[in-house]
Amino acid sequence: MVALTSLSAAPPRPSPSPATPRRWTPPPHIRTSSRRARTARSATVAAATPGTDDYHSTIRALNSRGRHVPRKSLGQNYMLNAKVNEELVAAAGVEEGDVVLEIGPGTGSLTAALLEAGATVFAVEKDKHMAALVKDRFGSTDRLKVIQEDITKFHIRSHFLPFMKEKCHTTRKHAKVVSNLPFNVSTEVVKLLLPMGDVFSVVVLMLQDETAVRLADASIQTPEYRPINVFVNFYSEPEYKFRVNKDNFFPTPKVDGAVISFKLKNAEEYPPVGSPKSFFSMVNSAFNGKRKMLRKSLQHICSSSEIEAVLHNIGLPVTARPSDLVLDDFVRLYNHLGKV
Repeated sequence: MVALTSLSAAPPRPSPSPATPRRWTPPPHIRTSSRRARTARSATVAAATPGTDDYHSTIRALNSRGRHVPRKSLGQNYMLNAKVNEELVAAAGVEEGDVVLEIGPGTGSLTAALLEAGATVFAVEKDKHMAALVKDRFGSTDRLKVIQEDITKFHIRSHFLPFMKEKCHTTRKHAKVVSNLPFNVSTEVVKLLLPMGDVFSVVVLMLQDETAVRLADASIQTPEYRPINVFVNFYSEPEYKFRVNKDNFFPTPKVDGAVISFKLKNAEEYPPVGSPKSFFSMVNSAFNGKRKMLRKSLQHICSSSEIEAVLHNIGLPVTARPSDLVLDDFVRLYNHLGKV
C-alpha cells in the first residue's frame, strides 16, 4: 500500500565559511528552528538535549568530535528537521514502555524523539565518534544503550534479546525497529530484520524514496520487480508512509528520502514452504535470467518438460517468466516442483 504524502523542506542552510573550510560555522543571521522542539519533553531528555536538532546543533555536534565532514562511505546524512523525527516515531506507533532498536543514531536526533515518546532505546552505531557523542548526549538516562558495531555483522538475537528482557517490564512480547537508516546498507538491513517476526512487531525505516517505493509497491511485469519484493512480502506487510525532501538532511543527498513500514509476520503466517532457504534459492535462480522463461532458468532443478507440466498444473502459462509471478505463484511452483 502506498500513501503518497510528503514533508516540506527544511529551512535553508548556510554554506561552509571559506576562511575555515574544515569547520562549518553558520553566520548568525540564519534562524534556528527551536520552534520545532516539543513543548513537553521528559525531564531526562530535556536535560540531555538543550537545543533543537537543526543545522546549527548538527554542526556543533560534529565539530565537538573533530569530525568536520560526514563520511560518505558510511552513508552519513543527518536529519535536520525535528518534525520528521516525530513523524517517523509516530509511524511506528512508539509509546511509553516500548523497547526500540535504532540503527545508525548519528547525532542522536531521532534517539531524542524516541526517548521523548517513552521508549527504551538500543542503538547500534558503526562510527565510534558518533557512538561516543550519543552516549555523552544522553548520559543521564538509563533508557538508552549504545553499541559501537556494524549492524550487518551484529548478532541481534545474542545482544538485543537480553537487553529487551531486562528493560521490558510490561506484557509486550515484541520490540520495534525505528531508524533513519544509512542509505548504503538499506537492502542488506531489510534482509536481516524482516525474518525476525518473533522479536520485532514492526520495522519502520527511512530509506531512499526510490527504494521505499520499489519495496512497498513493485508490480509484476515491471523492471522494478525483483527477488527482494518476493522476500519482503513473504516476511511482512510493507506500507509506504511518506516522502521526505532531501533538503531535510545534512549533507544534502542527491535524492529524497521516504519512510516505509514493515509489519512483520509471525512464523505461522509465512507462506507454506518446506524450507525458506531453498525457496528463496529457487526464486533467485528464476530471476538470474529475468527475461528467460522459467522452463529455461530453472533447468538445473528439473527438465524443461517437467517445469512446463508444473506451470500448466498450477494455472500458469508454460512460457511464464519470473516477472509474471506473484508470491503465491512462486510458493505453488516451489511446492509442485518438490514433488517432481
